[in-house]
Amino acid sequence: MLMRMTVAGVMGTSIYIIDLLIKIIALGVVPKNRRPGTAMAWLLAIFIVPGLGLIGYLLLGQTRLDRRRHERQRALNDEVTRYVDGLPRPPYPDSITQVDATTIELNERLGSLPATTGNKIELIADYGASIEAMTAAVDRAESFVHVQFYITACDHVTEPFFDALDRAAARGVRVRLLLDHLGSRGIPLWRQLVKRLNASDIDWHPLLPINPLRGQIRRPDLRNHRKLLVVDGRVAVTGSQNLIEPGYNKPKNHKAGREWVELTALIEGPLVSALNVMFASDWDTETGELLRSELAVSASVATAGSRVGDVTGQIVPSGPGIDAENNLRAFTSLIYAAKERISITSPYFVPDESLLYAVTTAAQRGVAVELFVSEGKDQFMVYHAQRSYYEALLRAGVRIYLYPKPAVLHAKHFSIDDEVAVLGSSNMDMRSFALNYEVSLMLFDGDPVTQMRKVEDSYRAMSRELLLEEWLARPKVAAYVDNVLRLTAALQ
Repeated sequence: MLMRMTVAGVMGTSIYIIDLLIKIIALGVVPKNRRPGTAMAWLLAIFIVPGLGLIGYLLLGQTRLDRRRHERQRALNDEVTRYVDGLPRPPYPDSITQVDATTIELNERLGSLPATTGNKIELIADYGASIEAMTAAVDRAESFVHVQFYITACDHVTEPFFDALDRAAARGVRVRLLLDHLGSRGIPLWRQLVKRLNASDIDWHPLLPINPLRGQIRRPDLRNHRKLLVVDGRVAVTGSQNLIEPGYNKPKNHKAGREWVELTALIEGPLVSALNVMFASDWDTETGELLRSELAVSASVATAGSRVGDVTGQIVPSGPGIDAENNLRAFTSLIYAAKERISITSPYFVPDESLLYAVTTAAQRGVAVELFVSEGKDQFMVYHAQRSYYEALLRAGVRIYLYPKPAVLHAKHFSIDDEVAVLGSSNMDMRSFALNYEVSLMLFDGDPVTQMRKVEDSYRAMSRELLLEEWLARPKVAAYVDNVLRLTAALQ
């Protein structure tokens, strides 16, 4: 009996010492290169639930990708630099303000891609019309088609698009497709999609695949969230919409009448070549194949003076391989520069401190700020984390509009005064700023703001405004859940 007690005591002491050492080491390791809030959230998890907290940190606490990807990214950076240096640099129109010009410079320094003039932009708010526009563009392809989507599925809505890809490949067009591995694998019809792609002439690859048997091991929630189509370096589509039917092929969504509401941009002009550079970057990182001939085609189109419109725009790639959360820096720069009006649409508005301060400060200095979010939820944790910010926003004077359920307002865009419109795949949340590969389209001239205002007006006409009195009267249990899940937003 005494021996058993002694062994138990030794084991207990050993466990205590190991636990203490883990916590001491965590205090020095976890905060490295992290925001204080993020570091504190991880430390709380490790201290309060030592075993699970440590496992969670080891699985989800690192944003580094494998060495092979970093080496390919460094090699590709040289190619991108040569490409960018060869692009024409016409003067910006007089309508581009000094503040906008400095934001453009910031974007180029951090994301490498310059702003270009002479573009034509058509915003598409209709889900089916966006698929139809992409299908029509592919049917006109002569040289190459580049397709990249976070979620990809072949279903009754997207099948015409896949048929167009097959027709293009059959007439000799080089068709390449990238899709996020985990983002698409979790969607019904995945096996059917793989079978169809394997039987086709489409050259396709999963992005950020996880396959331990092949040594493909990485943080599982690092995702490539970009959505884009490039055809011949002349026409492109990008925005918030995935390549799937609007109910995501899920019976529970169909039963509830739940469909996703999106916004995409049909692009013609030099901006298309910048999107093609970004696709080439992801393709090279994933496959090791550098698309020199396609980049040359894009460069020739961009340098040929192909002015098709009056829009000045810039592609802003962001993600773990790009410096300093450049999308967050660009967004906050534009918000701080606003003078009269800011309109934000975000399905997952979970800001870090800098973005929250930018938005609330704008409202407090008299800028009319509005935020469109979904009334219902499609992701439990993010939905409640987002709600935890409503009180601070409402008290600062931000007007919050709830887009009626069962629809999911998944569009991601914002406009500043009558000067700037921004849309793309990036949410206004910490995941999109630090973890996901994203693409944003910034438009500084022409009529995109006018087009976006019409979209915002349609949201407002359908939505109801959330008032502070109503929000403060919500059940205490709901408020508690919101605040607890706010902590999870910082675990990145």
